[in-house]
Amino acid sequence: MNSLQQLTWTAARERLERGVVAILPVGSTEAHGPHLPLSTDVILSEEMSHRAAAKLIAKGYDALVLPAVAYSVTDFSADFPGTISIRKATAVALLRDICVSLYQQGARLVVIANSHLEPEHIAAIHEAIAEVKADTGREVAFPDKRKRRWATTLTEEFRRGDCHAGAYETSLVMAARPELVREEVREGLQPVNISIADKIRQGVQSFHEAGASEAYFGNPREASIEEGEATYEALAEMLVTAALEALSETSEPTKAWLPE
Repeated sequence: MNSLQQLTWTAARERLERGVVAILPVGSTEAHGPHLPLSTDVILSEEMSHRAAAKLIAKGYDALVLPAVAYSVTDFSADFPGTISIRKATAVALLRDICVSLYQQGARLVVIANSHLEPEHIAAIHEAIAEVKADTGREVAFPDKRKRRWATTLTEEFRRGDCHAGAYETSLVMAARPELVREEVREGLQPVNISIADKIRQGVQSFHEAGASEAYFGNPREASIEEGEATYEALAEMLVTAALEALSETSEPTKAWLPE
């Protein structure tokens, strides 16, 4: 089993004390157009985490996927029903406490798999990582896919920035949880060719202000399972690369592990 919540406490103790790589999926409860569920970011983060864990295990590292964080700073979509936003300080404290707890129990490395890109949320992740470092001396691996190094491995729509519930995210949900995509709605949606990334840099404060009256940017009609599968491969490799780079910087020897 590669999910922490499916283990008994004794099995969890064994894995943690062995020096497990713990992958933390981080998402949001947020409007994602009229065709995708509020849990879209959580679905994406969980799926990429499980695929990354499988890759790490194949390389001889023990890896566990943690229960997902489903709440974050989501102020840009706060005026859409169902969106639940928390304060930045709350987000920082939550992420910091999770990581510190894992390191206290013996985890070798914590990796954050994030799919929510609101600037204040990303800032909360970086602040939490800094606090973990200050409190424990330990690093947390976090491939920030807004950075050029990682963004170049993802789709053109993602790189343009018009990727909230567009083809990029819709493809990923179609590949992981197709039953949650409202196909009859998706097929009738018109493209919203507005870069939310550019709008944020211009100072807008909400999806409505940016021009997304239905909480999506991009072109959901161009989504496909094939694109989703290819993107998950890139996302999983991103997590694995970040984890291996962080592990190479530690003084601990590699601990080979094979599933029972």
